[in-house]
Amino acid sequence: MIVMVCVDDKNGMMFNKRRQSQDRVLRQRMLELAGEKKLWMNDYSRRQFPEEEADRIAVAENGFQNIRSGEYCFLEDEDPAQYKEQIEELILFHWNRVYPADLHSTLDLSGWNLTETEEFAGNSHEKITQERYVRG
Repeated sequence: MIVMVCVDDKNGMMFNKRRQSQDRVLRQRMLELAGEKKLWMNDYSRRQFPEEEADRIAVAENGFQNIRSGEYCFLEDEDPAQYKEQIEELILFHWNRVYPADLHSTLDLSGWNLTETEEFAGNSHEKITQERYVRG
């Protein structure tokens, strides 16, 4: 599976069971990256996407263990390290800030290759950095 994760400068993802931040432009970019494929996520993450995008989103009811190769998945409130064996590509979106965090991504990227870096302006963030990693 191809996993998308948003992190702060210390790999923080959530604080007090809430997302650190969100951005409308970033959500649209995720859907564009998934293209014709469904973007998998849980119900918590689904709530931030507009209803008119519902046909492009699939909600995983019981975790992401059964997401197939080549399918896109947005992980927001789970450490992607628990799916490390399933992840074939990782797309990190960096907020380029430090937020309070009590959930962090602990996925070790030492065996991964950075293949692409791009910066773009978000709606609520003047700069979001997108990085794409593949297994080395």
